[in-house]
Amino acid sequence: MIKLAIIFFIISLVAGLLGFTNIAAGAAGIAKILFFIALTIFLIVLIFGVLLGLLAF
Repeated sequence: MIKLAIIFFIISLVAGLLGFTNIAAGAAGIAKILFFIALTIFLIVLIFGVLLGLLAF
């Protein structure tokens, strides 16, 4: 998921440099959404991992 966010970020940068501002804004929005989804999934997995680690003892 982070990989896709980075790809959309790079697309946003290239489109911005070439003057396609609407495409750049759209790609940046998609990259932002994907990044926050990946961050949320990471935090959920981290919390469950810590909780399961504490329950194992």
